[in-house]
Amino acid sequence: MLAFTNGSIKINKTIMTFLIVIIALALIFDYINGFHDAANSIATVVSTKVLTPTQAVIWAAMFNFVAFFIFKDHGVANTIAKTVKTDLVFGHQMMIVIFSGLIAAIFWNLLTWWFGIPSSSSHALVGAFSGAAIAYGGLETVNSVVIYKTAAFILLAPVVGMIIAFIISLWFIHSFKKGWVPKIIAFTIFIGVAVFLYYNMEFNAAKLKSDFDNYYLKVIFYGKNFKWILLCSILVIMAGFTLFLNTLNANRANTWFKRLQLVSSAAFSIGHGGNDAQKVMGIIMAALIAYNPQLYSLDHMESWVPLACYTAIALGTMSGGWKIVKTMGTRITKVTPFEGVAAETAGAITLFVTEALKIPVSTTHTITGSIIGVGATKRLSAVRWGVTVNLLWAWIITIPVSGLLAGLVYLIASRIL
Repeated sequence: MLAFTNGSIKINKTIMTFLIVIIALALIFDYINGFHDAANSIATVVSTKVLTPTQAVIWAAMFNFVAFFIFKDHGVANTIAKTVKTDLVFGHQMMIVIFSGLIAAIFWNLLTWWFGIPSSSSHALVGAFSGAAIAYGGLETVNSVVIYKTAAFILLAPVVGMIIAFIISLWFIHSFKKGWVPKIIAFTIFIGVAVFLYYNMEFNAAKLKSDFDNYYLKVIFYGKNFKWILLCSILVIMAGFTLFLNTLNANRANTWFKRLQLVSSAAFSIGHGGNDAQKVMGIIMAALIAYNPQLYSLDHMESWVPLACYTAIALGTMSGGWKIVKTMGTRITKVTPFEGVAAETAGAITLFVTEALKIPVSTTHTITGSIIGVGATKRLSAVRWGVTVNLLWAWIITIPVSGLLAGLVYLIASRIL
């Protein structure tokens, strides 16, 4: 009996060590995601010379972490955690699947970073997690709904970002002219924001869950409310700016757009942190549940997990990713401060909305589409479509290649672990 007990203790320690290794790998992936995707947040603000690369990565990292205080419902994390069916893959096998997926995703991220290819860290993670599960038990082990949603937004996220950026750019361009149409649009946004916030604010939940004593502060700083208030505030600032844009000369307008770019890049960095950090949170929670399903559940996010993930991605962003900055900020199209504001605002809107819908999207795809959108307002030839097509191929192959890599890693790891 004593020997059996000692053996159980030894096995438990081994599994615990394996869990710690998985969590460490997940945070390493999150860190790599930060410096791999730092270019998404800072490419336009660096290429327009609003901030130096060093200032830009610090600015982006700070707002990556600020997202920790804003995104509290963790819908994207739950979606990622459900990529693999836990009733078919569980326990030690699930831990090997997660381990294999992380190894493959880290390898693909480092490889694409080395060659300066802005591929999606999110899709690398989803593809690798799925590929390892398929290697274990076939296609039925994967939640097809999550895969279909993720795959659909390979195209939808950049298209949505492109359309929104195109519309914002045209709005700014026409605001330089004297006329009533831009002003009507601005006042329509004021009214639309007020109506949207009125019907989307959660008052009862805010009263129950917020830490503030003042009723209004409770409502405003309740997580689900605050992220919409933040996004709507940015739209109001943009709309207010367009009201007096036609009174400024080119130099003064450019100065104001540089100031606004600090706001829009901060908003995009918040969206980046809120979306991408949650993906790793989902992976860690899946590992914890596999380790002990009686102790851990997706219904309750462990408090240390979000803090660790947001910290890791912020530190990674501070490490930068200059090779990809060059591709995103200069090779797709030449970006001015006015276009940077439009692209980053469009990207932020897309990320906030998809996070609310619990859809894991690529910040890389989103900002690329937004940059193409502002470039297309000048003329279609202003966009370097050769570069764009190469990026599209990188996007398309990320999920299958990372899946194949994870499958190979699983076949090796399952024989050793």
